[in-house]
Amino acid sequence: MNRAVIALGAALVLAACARTGGGSAPVATDRVELPPSYLFHPAAITLAAGTAVTWVNHDRFTHSVRLLDDGGAIHVLRPGDSVTVSFATPGLHRYDCSFHPRDMHGTVTVTAKP
Repeated sequence: MNRAVIALGAALVLAACARTGGGSAPVATDRVELPPSYLFHPAAITLAAGTAVTWVNHDRFTHSVRLLDDGGAIHVLRPGDSVTVSFATPGLHRYDCSFHPRDMHGTVTVTAKP
C-alpha cells in the first residue's frame, strides 16, 4: 500500500479522535471553549475539587452545557455567552450540549485537593 495513503488514513483517524475527544488524556484546565465547529475544546479536562470551570461559546449558534452526572442542570449559551460551574466532588463528571448531544460531549475529572 502506498505510504501517502497510509499517512492520510492515520491523519483522518487522529482528526476524528481529536474532534470527539476519544482516547485523549484529560487536559489540566478550568476553561472549555466552544469554537465554531460543534465541539467542546478540550473535551476532557481535569482539575482539583472546588475548582470552577468556565465554558465560553465562540460559535455562531446557541449551545448548552448539560451536566449529566450532577442533577441534569442545563446552562444555555448563546453566541458570546459563558457559564461557570464549580465542581466539589471528586470523580468523573460527564456533560454534553442538550441541542447537539451526538456531536458535543465531554468530561470533567475532579481530583481530591492535594
